[in-house]
Amino acid sequence: MIQLIRTTSDHPDFGQLVAELDAYLRILDGDDHEFYAQFNKTSLLKNALIVYENEFPVGIGAYKEYDSKTAEIKRMYTRPEYRGQGIAKAIITELELWAKEEGYTMAILETGHLQKDAIGLYQKLGYEITENFGQYIGVENSVCMKKILN
Repeated sequence: MIQLIRTTSDHPDFGQLVAELDAYLRILDGDDHEFYAQFNKTSLLKNALIVYENEFPVGIGAYKEYDSKTAEIKRMYTRPEYRGQGIAKAIITELELWAKEEGYTMAILETGHLQKDAIGLYQKLGYEITENFGQYIGVENSVCMKKILN
């Protein structure tokens, strides 16, 4: 049975999974990793989510304010052995609900063009590819997406 816990980014289980995510991205992003890492500081995240299965942390996600109406989804990760079980979908759904509760009307996110599974999941959940925003403008490896929260 999975359990979703709303917390902050300083929770130790969130930190452990962020470390795993960063190790994975360091390999995937290669030389571009340091560029992306500067935008993923967990100290900027006050809205963090941890998913537990039988009290074991298996996935995370978070969001931060992009502007007064837009939440930016960050730090999405599911441990590899737990993928394909609907955990990422549960994380996104809960983050969107939380963002709506706080008055946001749109969610945006950025992912890498090599992360085909993530792109497919986000599209299945109603996200559309959009022009790159903010620090990702002009970055060829970035895929930016958005969704109206209703």
